[in-house]
Amino acid sequence: MAVTDRRLLRKLARGVKLPRKTGKLNRVYLSHDQVHTLAGLSAHPTLVLCLAYTGIRWGEATALRVRHINFLRRRLNVEENAVKVGAIIHLGTTKGHERRSVPYPDLLSAGLAEQCADKGPTQLVFGGGTFHMKSPDSVDGWFVNAVRRAQQTNPHFPSLTPHDLRHTAASLAISSGANVKAVQRMLGHASAAMTLDTYGDLFDDDLEMVAAKMQETAREASVGKAWASNLA
Repeated sequence: MAVTDRRLLRKLARGVKLPRKTGKLNRVYLSHDQVHTLAGLSAHPTLVLCLAYTGIRWGEATALRVRHINFLRRRLNVEENAVKVGAIIHLGTTKGHERRSVPYPDLLSAGLAEQCADKGPTQLVFGGGTFHMKSPDSVDGWFVNAVRRAQQTNPHFPSLTPHDLRHTAASLAISSGANVKAVQRMLGHASAAMTLDTYGDLFDDDLEMVAAKMQETAREASVGKAWASNLA
């Protein structure tokens, strides 16, 4: 822009090599048992399960309205995002400015139905229905207290934030056999490349599965070929 406005004669950053991007170290991935333990010890169990099994962001979850849930297809239609700026929560579009449909497992159905009970279509799913839930205090909020209670029952239970449940959702989806495009669409990433850059380590086991499948198909082909030759 400065060059276009003729404030600079040339782009001073041209040719400068940027440092290599590094992801967050020691990313937290909870197991199914750990997710349910945390949910059971929290003040908002359905919200915890929703974050851990759908991968939607905190602002997307707290912006969900009753009309955004398709109970028949078990889908969350993510259309809005609630962002806290200072002390005020602003409602806007999602991070990628695109709506998406996110599936949820049946284990969430009862909890979501309970959250929506006696609420109108435009009311918010989580909280009282009128005001957006604020992110829990990182020192003494309901979420960190649930983590502490989980650590009291299991000293090896990891420390984590609500956003880490998004990473857990990616981990659980990949371990269940979801391909990278499905995970990309679930998380709302701009591209599959972004998903691979973020969670490439979780796909390492897929390489072993590829080799095993190739071995299996090769063996079946050899058996079939031998069977055909015997018939001849």
